[in-house]
Amino acid sequence: MTAISIAPVAPPQETLEIIYPSADGEPVAETYDHLYAILNTLEVLKQYLTGRRATVLANQFLYYAEGFPKLRVAPDVMVIFDVEPGGRDHYKIWSEKQVPKVIFEMTSAGTQRTDKNSKKELYEALEVEEYWLFDPKGEWIAEKLRGYRLGEEGYELLKENRSEVLQLRLEVEEKLIGFYRQDNGEKLLIAEELAAALAAEIQQREAAEAQLELERERAEAESQRAEAESQRAEAESQRAAELQATLARYQQQFGELSENNS
Repeated sequence: MTAISIAPVAPPQETLEIIYPSADGEPVAETYDHLYAILNTLEVLKQYLTGRRATVLANQFLYYAEGFPKLRVAPDVMVIFDVEPGGRDHYKIWSEKQVPKVIFEMTSAGTQRTDKNSKKELYEALEVEEYWLFDPKGEWIAEKLRGYRLGEEGYELLKENRSEVLQLRLEVEEKLIGFYRQDNGEKLLIAEELAAALAAEIQQREAAEAQLELERERAEAESQRAEAESQRAEAESQRAAELQATLARYQQQFGELSENNS
């Protein structure tokens, strides 16, 4: 008789937890220029949005389909409003209940096809209001910066580099994006500019303090001179009073002196 092996019945499997990774081992950016543009855009916009219910994330996974961790994209910089400020390891649209309002991609010849096709189509489908492409080396975008805004029929190419969502004007400044407030034209300074402005402010403050110290020393010297003059005047007054008293005593003792007196 052939022996029959009966395999044990496996217990009911519990629902497996779905893992949403925060990294894939890929480099953050293609070149130093791209990384520098990403980091500066991140820091400038973070400073600009301080105090508001918003966050700015860079090169972190954006998951857009719950239960499907492979459906993800990692925008170079994305701005999300009406969420708690601060960083995240990754961003899940269904969890935070907000889609990014603005996305920046620092593009290159190597990422051109993805950036202007599949990513553009995905962001359009997700209803990201503004999509900006910045080519710091000018490899395929002659003007380096190109913006799209979501319209009734999808993304429309912007004629002016103005972000209505951020209320900022964007300018190409060599290999970086310069950001200017639309309300007062003030530039949002990058780290180097902030350091230079701080150094200039410290220098001006030190110069002002030195000038104040010089004025104080001059005022003190003038006060001392005035005090010396006052003391001399008082001494002269005292000597005159003493002379007058001496003369009065002399007159009392010897009478009035006259040219006729002999």
